[in-house]
This record gives sequence, structure tokens and C-alpha cells, in this order.
Amino acid sequence: MGNAFGQLFRISTWGESHGGGVGVVLDGCPPCVPITAEEIQVELDRRRPGQSKIVTPRQEADQVEILSGVFKGKTLGTPIMMWVRNKDARPEAYAEMALKFRPSHADFTYETKYGIRDPHGGGRSSARETVGRVAAGAIARKILQESYGVEIVAYVKQIQEIIAEVSIDSVQREAVEGNIVRCPDAAAAESMIERVESIRSAGDSVGGIVECVVRGAPVGWGSPVFDRLEADLAKAMLSLPACKGFDVGSGFESVSLTGLQHNDPFRSDAEGQVRTTTNRSGGVQGGISNGMPIYFRTVFKPTATVMHEQETVNQDFENTSLKGRGRHDPCVLPRAVPIVEAMTALVLMDHAMRDSAQCGG
Repeated sequence: MGNAFGQLFRISTWGESHGGGVGVVLDGCPPCVPITAEEIQVELDRRRPGQSKIVTPRQEADQVEILSGVFKGKTLGTPIMMWVRNKDARPEAYAEMALKFRPSHADFTYETKYGIRDPHGGGRSSARETVGRVAAGAIARKILQESYGVEIVAYVKQIQEIIAEVSIDSVQREAVEGNIVRCPDAAAAESMIERVESIRSAGDSVGGIVECVVRGAPVGWGSPVFDRLEADLAKAMLSLPACKGFDVGSGFESVSLTGLQHNDPFRSDAEGQVRTTTNRSGGVQGGISNGMPIYFRTVFKPTATVMHEQETVNQDFENTSLKGRGRHDPCVLPRAVPIVEAMTALVLMDHAMRDSAQCGG
């Protein structure tokens, strides 16, 4: 229950943080899509731990293995199973946490609900679960780019009060990948890196905002009421570990505007193409894409594990204390960028297929 996502382009992820490995089964991928492990590895390398001084030092190559669904470099149209082996697991670091509930983690809720949990690195609730999402998202991303001309770019917009100045119309992946914090504003990036290093030295953590823009999505993806495009994007983002908020287009800032100020007027160009002159709707109206860039923001809280003594209870519900141990990101934002892009690609690919099935688009 709760381990699958999507309708026609559907994934099921599996594995625990410190188990034998983590992976995904992707079902519904069209046949004859050229794909290689090397293409998928590019995205996994952006997500993997140990890639810079401001992320967890856990050393995992996250080398993807394709076990089914691909033959001679092309998809078969059958389920694609992919996984990476866990090679730098250190379950001994979690011995005390097996007996005590870590503040703001899933330990208490998982054990209360299921009567059992894997305490090593959070088990199934660990962000390591997202390896499978990124692997499947790499395939979705390639199809979207090559078949629909869709481009997805996410980046770190904010860490604490440090806010980047970024144009959603022109931001490019190359600029995002130009520094270790994945912020395309060089000046803001420098301040962000300094802040994360300082917070890490203090044994603490920080959160922030990842912004994402989708360019090239056609008119018509999404459905009314329960399958609204922005609703599925919101579910995708809020399913990510540490995610605590989502808004699209003008989002929460729209409360300061009137309807006249907020409306996006339509205009037809010389070729008869209809677009809006502003884009406060964020590329989605009535739950359906309108041909304008889709953009949204995802809020990530500070990493829950901090290297300080905190109050908690043990498995007998007795008051005690616990100090964080192990290897953790002082800020999840840099590694969250490719995960946000992957989930966006999975949502859009699923809606592209649903639109084609319903409307023949």
C-alpha cells in the first residue's frame, strides 16, 4: 500500500535505506524507446550522496542495473525493473535509535501503525527510496524531451532567508549545475553554500524552496476535478521526504491581489496561437495545461536529524533523550533538485499518455 504512483505510466518503488538495495518497477512505458543505463546514471549521479562538501558523506556509487524491460538498448513495452545496490550502509550507527524514537522522523508513526519498523537510516521512509523515482524519471524525461519537446528545469530558489533572483523564462540546467548548491544565481549560491557549511559545523540543519519550470508542455494535459494537473504535481511533491509545502503560479502571493490584477488575459498571435500575456496561473487553468510555462515551488523543511541532544521517548513510552548520529544532509535542497525534476517528469508523462488515450492527442 502506498508504494505505487501514476495511472498509465506507473511506478512502484521498493527497498530500505540500509537493506540490500533500492529500486523501481516501471510499468506502462511505451516500447521502442531508446534508453541506456548510462543515460539513467546521469540523473542518479545528480541525486547520489557524497557528491559535495554540503551533502551527506555517505559514499554510494548508485550504479544502476536494468534487470528487465530493455533489450538491445530499447524498451520492450514490458515492466522495466531497475535497482542500485547499497554498499556503504552502516546499520550499527542506528543501534540506539532502534530503541528510541527520533524527533520529527517517521519512527513513532511507523511503529505505532505497523507494530514493526526498520530503524536503520529510516528504512522505507528514508530519502534513499527516491533512487527508484529518479531512475524512472530519467526515462520519462527522455520521452518528454524527444516526443513532445518538453523541458524541465528545477533549481534551489531559497535557503532560509537567502533568495535567488531567477527568471523562469530563461533559466537553464547548465547554470543550475554550475555550483554545488544547484542555484543558478551565482551570488545567492555563494551565500547559500556559506550558510549550509556554517549550519553543518553547528550540528544543525536548514530548509528552503526548490522552484521548477516546465517549458513546452502543450495545451490539454490534465483533467478536471480530481485529476487536475496541479493536484497531481502537488501529490508528487508532497510525497517526497521532508517536503512540507507546494504552490503553483502566483500561489500564496495571490492573496494580495484582486481578481483584475491576477487574471491572465488571452491573446492570439499572427499564426493563430493562443497564449496569455501574463502567467500568474502557472501554466494551468481548470486543472489543464494552457500552453504557457508550468512553474511551481516546493518547500523542504530542515533535515530532522541534528547532532544535538533532544527530548524523546523510547519504545516503552518512557521519557528519555537522544542525540543524532550517522551521516545526514545538513540541507536536502541540492539533492532534492533532480528528485523534483524526476517526479515532475513522471506526472507529465502519465498525463501525456492519459490525454492520448482519451483524446487521441
